[in-house]
Amino acid sequence: MATYAIGDVQGCYPELQRLLEKLRFDTAQDELWFCGDLVNRGGQSLETLRLIHQLRESSVVTLGNHDLSLLAIAQRKPDAQARVNPELREVLFAHDAPVLFEWMRSQKLLHHDEKLNWTMIHAGLAPIWTLRQAQRAAQEVERELSSPRHPRLLRNLFGNRPAVWSSRLQGMDRHRATINTLTRMRYCDVNGRIDFDAKGVPGTQKPGLYPWFEVPGMRRRDTRIVCGHWSALDRFAGFGVHAIDTGCVWGGKLTALRLDAEELQYITVDAEPHRVRPPGGGD
Repeated sequence: MATYAIGDVQGCYPELQRLLEKLRFDTAQDELWFCGDLVNRGGQSLETLRLIHQLRESSVVTLGNHDLSLLAIAQRKPDAQARVNPELREVLFAHDAPVLFEWMRSQKLLHHDEKLNWTMIHAGLAPIWTLRQAQRAAQEVERELSSPRHPRLLRNLFGNRPAVWSSRLQGMDRHRATINTLTRMRYCDVNGRIDFDAKGVPGTQKPGLYPWFEVPGMRRRDTRIVCGHWSALDRFAGFGVHAIDTGCVWGGKLTALRLDAEELQYITVDAEPHRVRPPGGGD
């Protein structure tokens, strides 16, 4: 039995197929953890979602910002949906879209396995959060997302405010701050205020900003964390954090990390030859 975490797939369906073959993934005894951003930019988001949905009994998913964006777009009227990129339109107007969207809305923003002592998120954690506080904040949003109230949450999903999570926040502001932290954070200041524009490697950020896992005075968490979202960071291990978004959609690699092994084991496949990072980079 093996447990693997997989970085941002982003619709890179052929690479995901090759990675599963390389892992010799066995649905009867192995488990996959997906770090989010299953869709967008890779060209085959519908095929990717269908494959992961088929593997749902053997998989755990934490949603990323691109996944939540797709769910939000699905709440719009058909004429507005028709204006998004062709890759997402294919998902939105697929015959099985309702089934896929219902399944996506039932997925997590944070997953913790006590036995393995691994925690999976898409992007980051607020510096003031203990693991338990992060779990509670994530569960609040997860309940809304999987409930009949989800349209209101998804209609109010977008926005850079609040940029810092606080226990004093309530209602939609609280949910949005949680979502921004768990699915969009890379850099923040010592108070946890997110800089949504900084995306480069550590050392390129403005003074006063820190990678979310390196903020002075942050709360201690006795768990190993696996995440994605930050392709410029590439494969990174430090401060108890293991980042595995290795930029497959930008011509890098699709990476799996075995979580149940005594020593870290990375398994990768190269991106398809046509994938390249556009001028100015990407997220």
